[in-house]
Amino acid sequence: MFFKALAELDGGDFSFMERTLPPAGRRPPPHRHTNCSEAYFVLDGRVSVVVEGEELTVGPEGFVLVPRGTAHTFGNAGDDEARLLVIHAPAMDAYFADLHDLWNRADVPSPEEERALMARFGMEPA
Repeated sequence: MFFKALAELDGGDFSFMERTLPPAGRRPPPHRHTNCSEAYFVLDGRVSVVVEGEELTVGPEGFVLVPRGTAHTFGNAGDDEARLLVIHAPAMDAYFADLHDLWNRADVPSPEEERALMARFGMEPA
């Protein structure tokens, strides 16, 4: 993940990142953001976005908006690396910084720890 815009730049209104998704990579568990909207713009490859149980496969220049409160998950839908831009409004970069720390510690985090982190940032299981 490469953040292009962080909360500190605009009082937390917006964050913007570029993500690379490996083929057959891990998907986030289906969830809802109670306090922000999320949008995806695909640069390369194919991305599967499941919105309220409906799977959308999006290729280059495809766009998906996930309004706050909408159940969703996403992942690479192809055999090659996929790249996409992700927008959160308001900003969610602090969540991803904490998630990075959780995933990169010596012991593997439990599902409960990951859910607790999600809850701290206004996300709930779908």
